[in-house]
Amino acid sequence: MKKIVLITTALFAFTACQVEGELTHDKTDKPIELTSVLKYSGDFIGTSGITVSGQAKIYLEGTQYRVKLENFDISSGPDLKVYLSKSSTPSEFVNLGNLTSATVYDIPQQVNVAAYSHVLIHCQQYNHLYAIAILTAN
Repeated sequence: MKKIVLITTALFAFTACQVEGELTHDKTDKPIELTSVLKYSGDFIGTSGITVSGQAKIYLEGTQYRVKLENFDISSGPDLKVYLSKSSTPSEFVNLGNLTSATVYDIPQQVNVAAYSHVLIHCQQYNHLYAIAILTAN
């Protein structure tokens, strides 16, 4: 019986790590242009013991909206994603990609940016919210 529980647990752990979720757009390493217009911004706050600092800023470059994480630092964690969300929980969101050393993420053209009020840092693997930035119009 213990073997079955151990094997089932191990199998679940291995398959859970493989689920990545659908990304709506790749991250970009292209810097924000000087001609970009700052449209929204918000300071990150951590959740339940997570240390975070920095801001999320949404810029408009021509017709392309882009999220930039500025002065950003966060506690390490597995499978962290950057979400543009309609609320402070990851229920209605656009997955902008994996949180990496890249700090700029393109928002897909079809997204109505005005309908989204938060940028979230979320651990997809364990369904744990790490940080929230409430966006305000500039």
